[in-house]
Amino acid sequence: MPGDLPHPDRSEIQLTDVLFALSDPERLAITRQLADGPLDMAACHATDPNLPKSTKSHFMKVLREAGIIRNEPHGRRRMLTLRRDDLDALFPGLLESVLRG
Repeated sequence: MPGDLPHPDRSEIQLTDVLFALSDPERLAITRQLADGPLDMAACHATDPNLPKSTKSHFMKVLREAGIIRNEPHGRRRMLTLRRDDLDALFPGLLESVLRG
């Protein structure tokens, strides 16, 4: 389907990739925003309001490729969803600790 982006299967998600993706304060801020539920990509923001759009897109790509978020088309928009079930199944307690920290 046009607009679909590749996402790793649960079995492909690696702890080192997850920890790397969450090590950046801006990517961590985006992840924390998604803890309450899916968000339109346009509504999701990093802590720096002057962040270039290209940098924000790169952050989303890193989070998606690490298996932390899903980035899926919904009409003309893109919805971001935290992959909580997958992360909790693979690394119990990790996501909750990161979100609280």
